[in-house]
Amino acid sequence: MSEPPTWVLLRGLTRESRHWGDFPQLLEHAVPAARVIALDLPGNGALHRERSPTRVEAMASHCRDELRRRGIAPPYHLLAMSLGAMVATAWAVAAPDEVAAAVLINTSLRPFSPLHQRLRPANYRTLLRLLLTHASAPEWERAVLAMTSRASGRDDAALLRAWVAYRHTCPVAPANALRQLWAAARYQAPARNPFARVLLLASANDALVDARCSQQLARQWSCALRLHAWAGHDLPLDDAPWVAAQLRDWL
Repeated sequence: MSEPPTWVLLRGLTRESRHWGDFPQLLEHAVPAARVIALDLPGNGALHRERSPTRVEAMASHCRDELRRRGIAPPYHLLAMSLGAMVATAWAVAAPDEVAAAVLINTSLRPFSPLHQRLRPANYRTLLRLLLTHASAPEWERAVLAMTSRASGRDDAALLRAWVAYRHTCPVAPANALRQLWAAARYQAPARNPFARVLLLASANDALVDARCSQQLARQWSCALRLHAWAGHDLPLDDAPWVAAQLRDWL
């Protein structure tokens, strides 16, 4: 009897495992018997006291070491968004035998897309203000929600209270945020698809990263892409059931 698949979840810039919300439970329902593990990148979440690497490859190495430390053997299935998807790509390049499949959400990779698509210019001023003016936790989280979500009818007040609590208990240092942003900006992906199997998910209404980045990547790597009509950058937040359904159908 084969072992149940291990799904490793990787978040993006300054986000931590708790920001997945109830998505891990939806994934377990979509993939029966799957073991779902959400990892924090150095500098975020439970690892907020650590120094964030300035290279995506070092982040991937840290994730691999952490799973070995926990006694969780490959192969792994990776589900990752934004910066996390870059980490997943570096992981597949460094250790292709460890990655059975991957789902990459709203990512952008050099050299396939220009900077103004990888990070939409409308966000530059907000990001600089957050990083350089010591914004309060509520200010920071309200700004992040505005940049990354397009959902309506949700209790944003409750969501923001939870996010502010995460920031209070596990604050991300501004220097770590800058190091993560620098790592993401200069990471260069391989010209050829490094994954044995990969699905791209993107949000047509993403105000942070242009969906054309995923479309160009799908063409470059000759892989499947599914586009959500209205969600923002945080696709698992805006429509987690859709993400789980796409993954289930793809599998």
